[in-house]
Amino acid sequence: MPQSAEKTKDHVSLFKEPEYTEMFAAKKAQFECRPTDDAVAAQAEYTKTWEYREKNFAREKAVINPAKACQPLGAVFAAQGFEETMPYVHGSQGCVAYFRSHLARHFKEAVPCVSDSMTEDAAVFGGLTNIVDGLQNAHALYKPKMIAVSTTCMAEVIGDDLSAFIATAKEKESVPADFAVPFAHTPSFVGSHTTGYDNMIKGVLNYFWDREKGEVKRGAVSEKINIIPGFDGYAVANNRELKRYMDTMGVEYTFISDVSDIYDTPSDGTYRMYDGGTKLEDVRTAINAKATIGLQHDCSVKSLEYIGTKGQPTSYFRYPMGVSGTDALLMKVSELSGKPIPESIEKERGRLVDAITDSQAYLHGKKVAVFGDPDFVYGMVSFLLEMGCEPLHCLSTNGNKEWVAAMEALLASSPFGAGCKVYAGKDLWHMRSLLFTEPTDLLIGSSYGKYLEKDTGIPLIRLTFPIFDRHHHHRFPTLGYQGALRVLVEILDRIFEATDASSDISFDLTR
Repeated sequence: MPQSAEKTKDHVSLFKEPEYTEMFAAKKAQFECRPTDDAVAAQAEYTKTWEYREKNFAREKAVINPAKACQPLGAVFAAQGFEETMPYVHGSQGCVAYFRSHLARHFKEAVPCVSDSMTEDAAVFGGLTNIVDGLQNAHALYKPKMIAVSTTCMAEVIGDDLSAFIATAKEKESVPADFAVPFAHTPSFVGSHTTGYDNMIKGVLNYFWDREKGEVKRGAVSEKINIIPGFDGYAVANNRELKRYMDTMGVEYTFISDVSDIYDTPSDGTYRMYDGGTKLEDVRTAINAKATIGLQHDCSVKSLEYIGTKGQPTSYFRYPMGVSGTDALLMKVSELSGKPIPESIEKERGRLVDAITDSQAYLHGKKVAVFGDPDFVYGMVSFLLEMGCEPLHCLSTNGNKEWVAAMEALLASSPFGAGCKVYAGKDLWHMRSLLFTEPTDLLIGSSYGKYLEKDTGIPLIRLTFPIFDRHHHHRFPTLGYQGALRVLVEILDRIFEATDASSDISFDLTR
């Protein structure tokens, strides 16, 4: 029956209706240069072989389903973590629609972000007019306290100078002369969303610490510790969990970009375009903090380097997940602050260790493939090793040689890391070859592993950004002892589901 106002179907059932199945079949016949079904099946089987794997890994130019996004996405994410800030992308409207939809689909929240809609004429003559008019409109319509500007490929290819353009916009009174407009150049054709995040954090700090006029910057060193969370699809819950730890320990802190409220606004009849975020005054005074910690190395390389030039001690982690990752973070905070780790947090650690011990028989020896951002893969693998699992394939499209070295050192520190291979710069089509030739028990990554699960039959555990086809995962932490417990349960559930699916007998049920 066709869809109508009286009978509304969801997309799953709608596209199974004859009108759609016939349309799909007709399009396939008309547009696909398709050989016989037997030939297609034979080729599909060939792609599962070692011979095809070698050819797949030999390709140098083509990229098929990379597990990363582009720089401006990370810049937009970082910008939204500051008080009443409007992310502003100097580039085409289509690019910004992608950033907004990508974040909205993961967090299930509206994502405030504007563009100055560069088109063909701007590509020829430059985007100065766009940014002059765009900043004026954004300031007048949305009344932010700060507008954080990033760029897309078009603006970078033609070489638009954001510093000069923003200065011109202020001269033309598009925004007040003392209005905060930090910026970051974020070309999509290099780096990834983690690079863009880092560039924007540095851009914001640079504005308030160096470029802003008439504000007192330096003072006596405070007791505060700065924390840069990094690009994290679970930041809503993870930031709150880490704040709970800091508050319990009595540590003074400033999160440099806190998105926990903007991506988790309550539904009470009031739309909050801006909610929460790091106070701009706290960003100004963060220059006087005792130290800065980056929770993700690849999201804070340039930011920490810049902070270091101000004489402030810095340190970083690689997504401190699991027992040892949380231990290291809390001990570093305790060392910097002089505050002891209270018994209540130690008990949380003990409960996590107890839970891992209870489930050891099901975890030990499970082979796992992991993909995602470099720091997520590192943190996830560290926790897997603690649980007695055996990582086999570790892949990060935006990983680099430094990450590979760090991963290899981590794997060498545990007997469970023997035999694991690390792949930087590879994509999910490479992962498909790995899973067919050297299968694992589990696959951990984002929603983009869904078709790897369908192809290979290997259960997928969704534990990183983006997650589109499940809801509300981001509302529960993955960091800290409680977060690790949640991750443990996710892994165990998939192990038990696979066990139930493959066996008619379960001795875990009694009457």
